[in-house]
Amino acid sequence: MPTRSARAHWSGSLSDGSGSLSTETSALDEVPYSFDTRFGDSTAGTNPEELLGAAHAGCFTMAVSHALSEAGHPPQSADTTAEVHVRQVEGGFEIDTIHLTLTATVPGVSDDEFQRIADDAKENCPLSKVLRAAEISLDATLQS
Repeated sequence: MPTRSARAHWSGSLSDGSGSLSTETSALDEVPYSFDTRFGDSTAGTNPEELLGAAHAGCFTMAVSHALSEAGHPPQSADTTAEVHVRQVEGGFEIDTIHLTLTATVPGVSDDEFQRIADDAKENCPLSKVLRAAEISLDATLQS
């Protein structure tokens, strides 16, 4: 399986600085982000939580579509919204909840089976698993 990568650049302080985000596929190519796009009202750019939500929604939707297909019920369509909730805590901020909302058209599946498959996909898609990960590794280099 391939390894995927993304890059972030930041200049300046937290509240006055700005940065950009890029991916190896160029789907994001120096997309701006700032304190205001993350914690304020600006929509001129993106923020890490929005990108996490998009990644989680995409991963989950693929997983539930695959599981439904494997169960003999390929979906006609599946749409997911991921709401990433950030709250201020002592010492900073944390993401305490991600709420997925799935709407799907799936011929021939009962609601019970659909709910079971959707819940299993929520627990087992790779992004859900990594959000429960016990280990995050880091290599840090200070340049002079």
